[in-house]
Amino acid sequence: MLRQRLAYTFSGLGQAAFYGTMSTYFVVYVTNALFSNVDKSTAARLIGIITSLIVVIRIAEIFVDPLLGNLIDNTKMRLGRFRPWQLIGGLVSAALLVMVYTGLFGLVNVNQTWFIVLFIVVFILLDVFYSLRDISFWGMIPALSEDSHERSIYTSLGSFGASIGNNGVTVLVVPIVTYFSLALTGSHTQNQSGWAAFGIIIALLAAISAFSGAFGTREKESSLRTKARKNGNPLKAFAALAKNDQMLWVALSYLFYAIANTATGGVLFYLFKFVLNKPDAFSIVGVIPVITGLITTPLYPIINRSIPRRYLFISGMVLMIAGYVLFIVASSNLTVVIVALILFYLPSTFIQMTAILSMTDSVEYGQLKTGERNEAVTLSVRPMLDKIAGALSNGIVGFIAVAAGMVGSATASDMSVANIHTYKLFAFYTPLAFIVVSALVFIFTVRIDERMHARIVSQIERQMESDATKD
Repeated sequence: MLRQRLAYTFSGLGQAAFYGTMSTYFVVYVTNALFSNVDKSTAARLIGIITSLIVVIRIAEIFVDPLLGNLIDNTKMRLGRFRPWQLIGGLVSAALLVMVYTGLFGLVNVNQTWFIVLFIVVFILLDVFYSLRDISFWGMIPALSEDSHERSIYTSLGSFGASIGNNGVTVLVVPIVTYFSLALTGSHTQNQSGWAAFGIIIALLAAISAFSGAFGTREKESSLRTKARKNGNPLKAFAALAKNDQMLWVALSYLFYAIANTATGGVLFYLFKFVLNKPDAFSIVGVIPVITGLITTPLYPIINRSIPRRYLFISGMVLMIAGYVLFIVASSNLTVVIVALILFYLPSTFIQMTAILSMTDSVEYGQLKTGERNEAVTLSVRPMLDKIAGALSNGIVGFIAVAAGMVGSATASDMSVANIHTYKLFAFYTPLAFIVVSALVFIFTVRIDERMHARIVSQIERQMESDATKD
């Protein structure tokens, strides 16, 4: 049991490091170094093309995720349903990550037109194989246990690993890129070589962690899984999702949260570089969530024993709203920004884990309501929402970088009042509105909780016993 929990945790670490590298820092790389060998106007045009392509590709691929979930649900291999796709998805996406972070092995410096054409193909494949890994990772939780509390432990462990992986990248990205830029080119400026080395390091970590998830865990066959109807075709899977109202309401609330959280996280680098004029202090943005994650993630299952997760979600939203207010009123004061970062990151674990557990428990809710048990399909929704948020975040980061003049060799001294206002509008004001909407949707529409899930499981088991008696 301990070995499996450790393996699952490490798998989440590498997966989250990969996600952070792609959803946050790839666009930073694109706007600051990828097109450094062309003139500023051409670079701005190419940055706009790449960021627009990323948004379009990711939004288009969200319709593919439930299909991938259905593929996983219908998988029958010796390793099970989920573990094969953790391995395949992890290894292939890691190889493709190396390609995009090396500018397709230097093609970007040779022919920008061919680079963009091939980039589209590579990025689509990267997104698909990463999705296969991510869906299978979180979709495995119902296969590890049918008990809501035990699921909260695995969700906590997965989130704990993810917190270290994602925020560890934030801590290390600047030192790694700076070190390898200097070591490989002798330049103190973060350049293509430094970013390529960073991408390769993260790819290796992702590949190793994929092996951990594939070979360090075991899927549990319970009566709810073995006696459920066989998984249907993709059309039936989509129909089942459409009828699962509780999953849909949780998903809507989480989507607003994820857009706000990812968009703000994606532009904090610019806050330190262009507003505070302290780019070397950016590692604080990684240190704070690592510390808060280390504290809050192990506490979640303990606190959840006495406090329903509904109230953990709502209190987390209140803290995030307070953090946004501080960002807005004092974004040029480092001390206040640090306090705002604490309020911003402290509740993220509770919010995300509540959403994940609510969606996980909606598997049985959907099974009771429709007679179909769709584990991976149902839990493909959260990665799909993260993909939407990541796509919009990439678009926001690229837009801010160009609109506020935060590209290329620009510095904090080049920023005007209008530049700072543009930055704050999309980095703080708009996400704050999304957080408020997320909280309202959850409060007024989400009913599924620990007690409701326990009643659903008991009801399904009674129905199975009744059906067995009739047979």
